[in-house]
Amino acid sequence: MSDLHLLAGAASLHDALAQRGIDAGPEPVDLSLGTPVDPTPAVAREALAAASDAPGYPLVWGTAPLREAVAAWFARRGVPDLDPDGVLPTIGSKELIAWLPTLLGLGRGDVVSHPELAYPTYSAGAHLAGATPVATADPTSLERAGLAWVNSPGNPHGRVATVEELRAVVVRARATGTLLASDECYLELGWEAEPISLLDPRVCDGDHRGLLVCYSLSKQSNLAGYRAGFLAGDPAVIARLVEVRKHAGMIVPRPVQAVMAAVVADDAHVAEQKERYRARRTTLRAAVESAGLRVDHSEGGLYLWCTRGAQDWDTVADLARVGILAAPGSFYGPTGDRHVRLALTATDASIATAAERLARLA
Repeated sequence: MSDLHLLAGAASLHDALAQRGIDAGPEPVDLSLGTPVDPTPAVAREALAAASDAPGYPLVWGTAPLREAVAAWFARRGVPDLDPDGVLPTIGSKELIAWLPTLLGLGRGDVVSHPELAYPTYSAGAHLAGATPVATADPTSLERAGLAWVNSPGNPHGRVATVEELRAVVVRARATGTLLASDECYLELGWEAEPISLLDPRVCDGDHRGLLVCYSLSKQSNLAGYRAGFLAGDPAVIARLVEVRKHAGMIVPRPVQAVMAAVVADDAHVAEQKERYRARRTTLRAAVESAGLRVDHSEGGLYLWCTRGAQDWDTVADLARVGILAAPGSFYGPTGDRHVRLALTATDASIATAAERLARLA
């Protein structure tokens, strides 16, 4: 069976539990998915209404106000020199990750590297292009790849890479002629460490050649239903992608571009959402540890990476029996088979219920 079929087969945790004869009860608390549940902020809904009269075709490269707003967003996060021409709106981040190897012209004989424990779409994107995905614990170890992915804060484990680690990856990528892409969709969600962008001058000396950053507004702004994301970095690479995407019809709708420009200009709602997640994280982590599970890494992002030393599916089964759905760590790579991933993307009431049920697990 191909990796793509394995990924498809693992897509439904409910189906997988049913196949194993595990009953999670009629109303389990689902912490297996990172799907936002809080309201879309007013700044987004108001911008959508104002831009809803859009009879013409949108711009593939994005409107100038959007690209300038993204550049200003980066500037407020320590990247003062991003060229607005190095910004490209995308239809969420998943389509970009899945199709980037194909859009770059990679194929048979090319390597796409990604973290050893990772979001499955990095590997799926390589397969779609006909390239070879290579999982690695050390991104500086490869001789050369057509494309190399890094991810900080990481999914599923929430580990935050240091400036020194990211800088070493940039140095290696440039030495080997590898295009380096960083998935930073959890950049706003640092808890016990400060996430750093690949485009930060401390990492790349302000030189964005050969570097790309992928970002999603789904998490920070509860815009998963809008499919709103962007790519930023090397203007020359962005220009190549614009030409291909233009012919492929990969265009963010004009009203959504207006929403994106409004949302990235407003940091207040992002801070408010972060505090919601902080409170849920505090409640859930305390309950997890009281139940005898250890939380590893998890210093950033939207998940707790938990273990009690058992096989992941055994822990998933025990959690399911008390009414909690968790993602088995092996979904993200073979070395995750002793961990489970618990998401913070549930309502306050659901997190409170999960905490009560974890006491029964203990």
